[in-house]
Amino acid sequence: MAIAHAMDYLTYADYLKLDDDVRYELIDGVLYNMAAPRISHQRIILNLGRRFGDYLDGKSCEVFIAPVDVRLKADILNDSDNTVVQPDVIVLCDRSKIDPKDRGIIGAPDLVIEVLSPSSAYVDRILKHKKYLEAGVREYWIIDPVHKTVCVYLPENGKFVSNNYGGDDIVPVQILEGMEVDLAVLFNF
Repeated sequence: MAIAHAMDYLTYADYLKLDDDVRYELIDGVLYNMAAPRISHQRIILNLGRRFGDYLDGKSCEVFIAPVDVRLKADILNDSDNTVVQPDVIVLCDRSKIDPKDRGIIGAPDLVIEVLSPSSAYVDRILKHKKYLEAGVREYWIIDPVHKTVCVYLPENGKFVSNNYGGDDIVPVQILEGMEVDLAVLFNF
């Protein structure tokens, strides 16, 4: 599990004062250290970044890979927000959500992908899962590099409904018509 800092309740203003050389996420005012990702984690992120980038070339949506700060609450435009996450892969179709100060994204991305690591599993599966649903993320993937599986969450009636993929499955990207991710290719390392 990611290590929460034993500090008082923090806001985005506090987050901005932190050391840039250390990666953190802020969830409900609690600061979480982010360990350096494993090589398999990096391979998956880069593979997805290339795949989404190629598919989105010339289209209105854009892909980002970590670290990019995402402030999920678009209605809090001052620095009092208490949640800032750094998803592994982000697809954003509304470019007006890019912070005019060039400090990340303000509001829910359309697609968020998290690649599990031993230190992030609890945060990704429980804390961020809830935050992404509340914020209105249209599609949320959790990728398990150890078991070579993908769980795709889609919002339905106020909750996320999951679809699980593994082996040689081809995963459709629901928010991008015609885009698919071949797991045999994704996990070929």
